[in-house]
Amino acid sequence: MKDFDLRDLDAFVAVARTRNFRRAAIEQGVSVSSLSQRLRDMEERLGVRLMNRTTRSVALTEAGELLLGRVGPALSDVGVALDQVRGLRAVPSGRLRINAPPPAIDLVLAPMVAPFLEKHPKIELEIVGESSFVDIVAGGFDAGVRYGEHLAQDMIAVSLGAPQRYAVVASKEYVAEHGRPEVPKDLLDHACIRTRFSSGAMLDWEFEKAGRVVKVSPPAKLVAAYLGLALRAVHDGVGFWLTFEGYVRYGIKSGALVSVLDDWCPPFPGPFLYYPSRRQPPPALAAFVTFVADWRKRERRKNEKPVVVPAKRSASRDP
Repeated sequence: MKDFDLRDLDAFVAVARTRNFRRAAIEQGVSVSSLSQRLRDMEERLGVRLMNRTTRSVALTEAGELLLGRVGPALSDVGVALDQVRGLRAVPSGRLRINAPPPAIDLVLAPMVAPFLEKHPKIELEIVGESSFVDIVAGGFDAGVRYGEHLAQDMIAVSLGAPQRYAVVASKEYVAEHGRPEVPKDLLDHACIRTRFSSGAMLDWEFEKAGRVVKVSPPAKLVAAYLGLALRAVHDGVGFWLTFEGYVRYGIKSGALVSVLDDWCPPFPGPFLYYPSRRQPPPALAAFVTFVADWRKRERRKNEKPVVVPAKRSASRDP
């Protein structure tokens, strides 16, 4: 045992569990080459091969399976114990990695960042924007952000904010020249700004009214994967754009943009923060979950409008 430390065993378990050196290296916070070298050194000291690996796959040998079966549960217990001890610290610290889709980052997470870091100066926050679905555990993330229909059942989910809605907008000049659609299918006769995701998919535009769902695939005058380009294009009169209302709220309020089909764009639940179920989450994650709960309470109080009772007019002031 004196020839090994917990990092050797932890590295072995990470590779054995993921069957992938790249994913294991991300979890360990090291390079693939250094992780591979650590495993080779460990095999040399043991005098037995623990895994067979090719450029495409990793498979445990009989010795590797034996070691994983005995060491894996023990390391899990050690990890839980250390997490519990860290949770007792007065000041949460360490790295917190969150994976989230760009709209959730822009419209929900971004306002939280500065207040959270000000409250927890010893936490290093990393937020990675990604539209495609990822395995947050395999990707080395502490938590992810997704909308309710895409949450795994074995995850703990915490609501991040109030309901959101989509909006279909165009510049006032475009609407003045080309008119406004009255139903979703009218968009088929208009120029539109569409988005193609990294997967290559360009999703239909979906609308709902009184329980009726309508999907349309309008002609793409412009395909823009970059949000800034789409936002500039809609202001410049290229056509209609379907997006999160939060991106265009100011343009609608100022009159530069015209919102259409509002009755076909009902609100939907906002995004959720989700993370693996465990008895004791890492201190930085626990601190963020607590912060989110407090943030939501403040936002709800801010949005609550007080009831103002008009004062009775004095008889001497009656006309």
